[in-house]
Amino acid sequence: MNLSVLIGLLIAIGFIIFGMVSGGKIGDFIDIPSLAIVVGGTIGCTMANYPFSTLKNFFRLYGLSFKPPKFNPEDYIEKMVGYCKTARQKGILALEEEANACTDNFMKQALMLIVDANDSDKVKSMLDDSIDFMCDRHDSSNAMFGRAAGIAPAMGMVGTLCGLIGMLKKMDPTDPNSAASLGGSMATALVTTFYGCILAHVLITPIGTQTSYIHNREVLCMQIIEEGTLAIISGANPRYVEEKLRMMLPMNQKGKAKKGGDGGGGEAAAS
Repeated sequence: MNLSVLIGLLIAIGFIIFGMVSGGKIGDFIDIPSLAIVVGGTIGCTMANYPFSTLKNFFRLYGLSFKPPKFNPEDYIEKMVGYCKTARQKGILALEEEANACTDNFMKQALMLIVDANDSDKVKSMLDDSIDFMCDRHDSSNAMFGRAAGIAPAMGMVGTLCGLIGMLKKMDPTDPNSAASLGGSMATALVTTFYGCILAHVLITPIGTQTSYIHNREVLCMQIIEEGTLAIISGANPRYVEEKLRMMLPMNQKGKAKKGGDGGGGEAAAS
């Protein structure tokens, strides 16, 4: 479970509710027509921007941000160094058994390219294409969150304008009591903007940021596999391969690696 998302959302929602209660009653912030404009408008406009093949990933990605696949670069480096040792000690063909036992599709593909005795240029081209295609698919899906986050405040403004227009239409210059209702009508109009901001910046944007982070981790692990594969083809020393792959990690992770690594978990299948 990605606790940072859960805890962050609970903190944000908690303080927002605290502010709502401190400024009045919760009921003052509930307006069904305003909620319908913001939520319905955001859903409709987002759907209009993407085909159903992309839209179906929205809730799957939302769930992944709370329980993401574990792409641990340390694990991938360890495995690639192990495959390098196997290739030097037992020969390239010994990697076929390792590939069949591999649960990561991209890593399995890379190992089979080695077993099939492909040259390094061909392997690099194929793996680069695989990474690029994955990035295109992920960018298309992740862009939904940015688009929805931009639409929600706009729908909030649309709802506010609808409320203001209705309020002004009901004003009667000949009735001195009509001005007394302006405060309540204005509050109803503004609550739609409130809904739009909450939907965009609390419920959508953080999830989009998390999916981008998961994507970047996956790409890093795939690049580690690619560099390790090319090093194995060249017959590089396992120690050299390990040092080369660790150069791809952030500086703080390199320091942890020298002290024995960060443990790590199981493999996650690359997209």
